[in-house]
Amino acid sequence: MTKKYAIGIDYGTLSGRAVLVDLSNGAEVADHVTNYRHGVIDERLPDSGIKLEHEWALQHPLDYLEVLTTSVPAVMEVSGVNPANVIGIGVDFTACTMLPIDEEGEPLCFKVELKERPHSWLKLWKHHAAQDEATLLNEIAEKRGEDFLARYGGKISSEWMIAKIWQILNEDSEIYDMTDRFLEATDWVVFKLTGNMTRNSCTAGYKSIWHKQEGYPSKEFFKALDPRLESLIETKLRGDIFPLGTKAGELTEEMATLIGLKPGTAVAVGNVDAHAAVPGVGVTTPGKLVMAMGTSICHMLLGTEEKNVEGMCGVVEDGIIPGFLGYEAGQSAVGDIFAWYVDQAVPAYIKEEADQKSLDVHVLLEQKAAQYKPGETGLLALDWWNGNRSVLVDTDLTGMLLGYTLLTKPEEVYRALLEATAFGTRKIVDAFHNNGVPVEELYACGGLPQKNKLLMQIYADVTNREIKVAASKQTPALGAAMFGAVAAGSANGGYESITEAAQKMGRVKEETFKPIPENVAVYDKLYQEYSRLHDYFGRGENNVMKRLKAMKEQS
Repeated sequence: MTKKYAIGIDYGTLSGRAVLVDLSNGAEVADHVTNYRHGVIDERLPDSGIKLEHEWALQHPLDYLEVLTTSVPAVMEVSGVNPANVIGIGVDFTACTMLPIDEEGEPLCFKVELKERPHSWLKLWKHHAAQDEATLLNEIAEKRGEDFLARYGGKISSEWMIAKIWQILNEDSEIYDMTDRFLEATDWVVFKLTGNMTRNSCTAGYKSIWHKQEGYPSKEFFKALDPRLESLIETKLRGDIFPLGTKAGELTEEMATLIGLKPGTAVAVGNVDAHAAVPGVGVTTPGKLVMAMGTSICHMLLGTEEKNVEGMCGVVEDGIIPGFLGYEAGQSAVGDIFAWYVDQAVPAYIKEEADQKSLDVHVLLEQKAAQYKPGETGLLALDWWNGNRSVLVDTDLTGMLLGYTLLTKPEEVYRALLEATAFGTRKIVDAFHNNGVPVEELYACGGLPQKNKLLMQIYADVTNREIKVAASKQTPALGAAMFGAVAAGSANGGYESITEAAQKMGRVKEETFKPIPENVAVYDKLYQEYSRLHDYFGRGENNVMKRLKAMKEQS
């Protein structure tokens, strides 16, 4: 019997990758990464050099197309697989990563006359410049008693669709008026592949305040925000919303030629990277929290009832796995914090030692940090270098490190930063577990679990839970490929459901990380101290972080 394959295309913050997957067992036959030519645009617009304000984060849509035309042909060439045996394509993306498009579906930033206007560009998930709009949206929603707030942990984030749209309207109404639709980047790439404009239930539910039973908030709510937004849903957010695994369409002749696949190949509706990772580790039932660990962490969990949990990013019916409530929470910076420390704060002698030993600086610091016991550094950090996503939902918070002395070593600081992110994850685990959404074990995927064993042991000790690690190094792409196989259907060699696909294709390593009781006891004490600092600086008792940030912006 001829083997069948699917391709998962995973778009991250700095690069995109294509993974060719064997549908019989989930084996990754070939993968290829394309770094974004323009990276994250957070200081100046390309070409024109126009300066961006604080907290902006844009990207260039051409970089996403280059992933398709570079990485997909590369995996086909390396594998030698016949394109006729690739039956499905799935796409996952960071979110909310959104862009304004015209009637033809082209990004406004592609137009010569608009490319020097920042709001014509695609806004990356970590664009935080819509915080004023998000704050006002939350105040108005609370005042009106809007039911939807509870489904998002009490706050809508500045990272999400409505706040970003409102910022465009407030700061460049002409761009707003010229926009035919605001689209998630994942849906835009699917449109480029198929020619069909679809919206997926995952981004609509988690990032655009859509509910499977109730739809979007009312016209009255949007009018209360701004009379110009009254008809937003039926105009610039119009379009049918489809469940994950739905076939969005088929690969067009033009795109098939560009990427080296067969026209007519099934393409699934778009998905979010972290959410796609859940079936990638074989999780299709409640009680198992999946952490997609990279520059940030997304925490995904399945439940059987809709519960209100402080700071969750959302609970969406069928949002991750059909038949379950899908819960999401997250931390805005994790790997980003470790990278900041290595890039900006590690002394030269550490880098020299790493060079002498032919080690990556992170690896050297991990080795040195592993020599310390919990509590031995005397340091404690708040992991808010990029604000707090869950449970406080506040991008105006900033990082902090406490306990420095004249004897503090770089590896001690590094360990304290690892521990801080683990404490942030425990806040999220406790919030779910104590509000009727059980968390019995943790699953980890993404770049960090593959690279840093000390980090994973610290997470097991801090949360007092066993952690299983994905066998795949490209778990979101694997999950996306699974959804591509579901879009193709069993008649074509794929699967009827994502649950069936996950049973055959989802994999974790045999090695797990189990809590060490004596470490758990010490980390419990440290966590209590973390919680005191967390509440003191994060819940309004001392807003020094926000005052300092305001001074910085004013100056």
